[in-house]
Amino acid sequence: MSYAETLRRHRRLAILRHLEGCMDYTSNASILVDVLDGVGVTSSRDQVVTELAWLKENGFISYEDRVDFIVAEATRRGVEIARGIATHPDIQRPGPRA
Repeated sequence: MSYAETLRRHRRLAILRHLEGCMDYTSNASILVDVLDGVGVTSSRDQVVTELAWLKENGFISYEDRVDFIVAEATRRGVEIARGIATHPDIQRPGPRA
């Protein structure tokens, strides 16, 4: 697996884990850029938007694309991935939480 693919898998997990921890499982793309930077998965807005589209296409989130920002919400399936209850080969499996 290439470095880019590994980073993509980690980025997807980090997005889902952040959404899982948010009230109403909801956040916006701008905040996600900052969150990813904070966990060492530095990402551009375009990369975040691309991953949000992939996560939506695969049923892990839903989102509303407004003119100036995107609001993403984790689905039940996305929360299960974030918690490690379910897995997907294209999303990094979370490690155990303390």
